[in-house]
Amino acid sequence: MNTIRVAVVDDHPIFREGVASCLTDIGGYDIVGEGGSSEDAQAIAQQSNPDVMLLDISMPGGGLNAVEAILDRQPSQKIIMLTVSESHSDIATALKLGAKGYVLKGVGSRMLSEIVRAVHGGEMYLSPALSARMIAGISQTGNPSSATGIHELTEREHDVLRLVAAGLSNKRIARDLDLHEKTIKHHLTRIFAKLKVSNRTEAAMALRDAGEAARPSAG
Repeated sequence: MNTIRVAVVDDHPIFREGVASCLTDIGGYDIVGEGGSSEDAQAIAQQSNPDVMLLDISMPGGGLNAVEAILDRQPSQKIIMLTVSESHSDIATALKLGAKGYVLKGVGSRMLSEIVRAVHGGEMYLSPALSARMIAGISQTGNPSSATGIHELTEREHDVLRLVAAGLSNKRIARDLDLHEKTIKHHLTRIFAKLKVSNRTEAAMALRDAGEAARPSAG
């Protein structure tokens, strides 16, 4: 198992230290930076270049501001928001700015570990509950071109997109469809291009907007 270099930025020291300790105890992680502000996050990103950063939203300077500043300088940096905020606006903004994951602080240590590894491996993560809420909340403001693009998808791409909308990871989708995980990533690249979207949540919204969520599988 490859060691993942992680930074944790949260203005509550006990919580921050707890996350770092949990990941260290699980094994396979090297905590390369800790901080409590947007300024700390930017400095850690530049100086330590972690594989994955865990950022809170409500901290001095603002976590979302940190995401924007970090990705402006280092577009390949992988960031997961680890927060108590279930705000529709915060989730949408974080994903739009380029965060690769959005996780609520009630998550267990093992699940957090799986999420960090998934994001490190190139996936995006938004919990199924939050994903469903996002889709329901903005289903009336979808991108018309995205809805039109739904009809350009192949049967297999429809299968993949329905499972994405259900909140499944690439690994789970690959298992369910009896395909390689790399094949799922290839399908997602094509799906995003056809729908003119940039992430899984937007793709799921396009499916909802087009009224295709219950479309039967071709097998």
